[in-house]
Amino acid sequence: MIPYNVSEPKLALPEYGRNIQRMIDHCLTIEDREERTRCAHTIADVMARLFPSIVGEGGDLRKIWDHINIMSDFRLDIDFPCEVIRKEELARTTEKIPYNNQFYKYRLYGKNLQTMIHNVADMENCVEKDQLIFLLANQMKKLLVTSNPENATDSRVFADIAEMSDGRIIIDPATYRLNDYIDNSTSATKNKKKKNK
Repeated sequence: MIPYNVSEPKLALPEYGRNIQRMIDHCLTIEDREERTRCAHTIADVMARLFPSIVGEGGDLRKIWDHINIMSDFRLDIDFPCEVIRKEELARTTEKIPYNNQFYKYRLYGKNLQTMIHNVADMENCVEKDQLIFLLANQMKKLLVTSNPENATDSRVFADIAEMSDGRIIIDPATYRLNDYIDNSTSATKNKKKKNK
């Protein structure tokens, strides 16, 4: 009966395949140290020929020797031709990157837009400030149309700006009239459905 790989032990480095692993397992069983060292050198040469991309500049086999040591579960007692990786180095874990899990109520607008609103709120009253508020409000309405078209009204945008700026930007609906935007994503899917029929 043919043995299946699922019934065999898990490979330490599966990219080399089971035959290379068997060679290293055989090398571990050789009692004579000199012969075991010669066998390991032969395995390293075979690996270098089969996987030339792993060989370093000028024929440097340091990576291959590291891999042989890993595949032998760090039990191969030979005279390595270079310094090889140790089990402690492999088991060393890197520090976790701290992620900012801060919740943003207005995530759909993005953090940059919220920062811009705070910066504009800090500005002194002038024509440029009014123009920036109008641009930001239109951008917010455009984003609102893509995420929630039913609720994309001028009054909603004005209320959001007031809240995001801590009440420092209050927009009079009688003075400002925002552009109208169409949600193209829904019309595009309808067109595709019509073509498929």
